[in-house]
Amino acid sequence: MTLKVALVYNQPEADRYGSMGESAAELGVLEEVKAVTNALAELKHECLPVPLRPPLSSAKKILRNLKADAVFNLFEGFDSSPETENKIASILYDCKLPVTGCPPAALKLALDKSKTKKLLKAAGIPTPDYQVLSPLTISKFHMNFPCIVKPIADDASHGLSEDSVVNDLQALKKQLIKICDLFGGRALVEEFVDGREFNTMVLGDGRLFVPAVSEIVYTLPPDKPRLLTFESKWMEETFYYKHTQGVCPADITEVEKKRISRIAKAAFRLTGCRGYARVDFRQNRRGDFLVLEVNPNPDITPGAGASLQIAAAGMSYTAFIEKLLHIALN
Repeated sequence: MTLKVALVYNQPEADRYGSMGESAAELGVLEEVKAVTNALAELKHECLPVPLRPPLSSAKKILRNLKADAVFNLFEGFDSSPETENKIASILYDCKLPVTGCPPAALKLALDKSKTKKLLKAAGIPTPDYQVLSPLTISKFHMNFPCIVKPIADDASHGLSEDSVVNDLQALKKQLIKICDLFGGRALVEEFVDGREFNTMVLGDGRLFVPAVSEIVYTLPPDKPRLLTFESKWMEETFYYKHTQGVCPADITEVEKKRISRIAKAAFRLTGCRGYARVDFRQNRRGDFLVLEVNPNPDITPGAGASLQIAAAGMSYTAFIEKLLHIALN
């Protein structure tokens, strides 16, 4: 059956990320749009591109007048306003159209890293210790070094650099000032687990499927923290990018894959995800797999981790897009 599919996404604009030299992540959505458009054409569906720009009220008007059978949601939030990701999803859900990806509540929860980690801990899902701090509350710091300082409500590795891993109070204070100034006044300070790093996508609604596990392999010198920085993900000319590689499938035992899959599915369900999400892990010295983050609607650009995992499971990119549509329609 031929469907008319509205392809909803955020049109990149000049913003604070551009001033930080971190606009590449926002521009990446256009690669996703192209790939999904091609896949929908291959599936013989009619694709209606719907680029959204601020303000939210204008976007809301456009979406409420959509004439489509389904929505493929690639919207990641207006530039400098990541919280609009779940607001647009809410509008789409109100339109009573089938929508790909995670529901608004899951998107909202994932954007608050401290709330997500609190929920994980309460459910017994292992995650590194953490605190929410600002320069004014640094006196309450009670963890052991090293720690990593992250924006509390952002994604795509925004704000992460080699300076994010701190080993003393002076470095912690300096990084807190920087992150809190750029990202809303609070920061997540987390135990830095310097073990192997893995991630896996989870697909489905009721019955869940883990296609494959990837490992992030670092070939950095000892004085550089092994960390997936913004440069590692988006800036090909940088040292971190050249010394960071995603390997899929990961070189792990079947038992380890089953453990990662079990935890990933539990985190997916707990956080209310649906359709697709990526769960990131670090392994500690005891061999435990600790959940770093749950990422609803992750990057599905061909060549990104999610696409590599799909390929490792023997599924074509077009079949993957068809599966996401099928989940939404059901």
